[in-house]
Amino acid sequence: MKYNFITIEGNIGAGKTTLAHLLSKHFNARLILEEFADNPFLPRFYQNPEQYAFPLELFFMAERYKQLKELLQTKDMFQKITISDYLFTKCLLFAKTNLGDDEFRLYQKLFDIINPQILQPELLIYLHAPVNKLQENIKKRNREYEQNISGEYLFTLQETYTQYIKQHNVTTLFIDASNADFLDNEEHFRAVLNALDKDYGNGQHYLVLP
Repeated sequence: MKYNFITIEGNIGAGKTTLAHLLSKHFNARLILEEFADNPFLPRFYQNPEQYAFPLELFFMAERYKQLKELLQTKDMFQKITISDYLFTKCLLFAKTNLGDDEFRLYQKLFDIINPQILQPELLIYLHAPVNKLQENIKKRNREYEQNISGEYLFTLQETYTQYIKQHNVTTLFIDASNADFLDNEEHFRAVLNALDKDYGNGQHYLVLP
């Protein structure tokens, strides 16, 4: 394994957490999972986005910062690899999508103060799936508050993610997850493991699953 800290990202329903679990088990890695269910504003945000977007994003940023700061500063003698199912910059990307201009400017100032304190991953795995596949996965996992997420919202998030990756030249393994089944298709998971055996420079690198 060439990387000590890997982050998996992607749109809502892309399969981030599933792949994070599998990789952490395979490599006996420390696992960092986003604790989204603890955000009391999340169900209310989907019912009334304009009213609850700002407290939603502030709560997420505070929780992500606390979790990453604590876990990444604590060395584990038995688990040298860390796998996370979210990137701290996700705070800014979702805020850009969800907040009005004035709120976003304030949010970005806070983010810019906090972000330098966070250790960045050596490799970002980005799972890309079309909106209809994301909607299928969202329906399948059956979280009540997610069921009315619009295709337009998912598409906007998708564009925000890909623009960020391209503009910031992040070292990224871009996986086409249109038909991915990491849990039940051993070939798909094996392809990811083989890809992690390679050294990647800055920029985007692509993996097409068999």
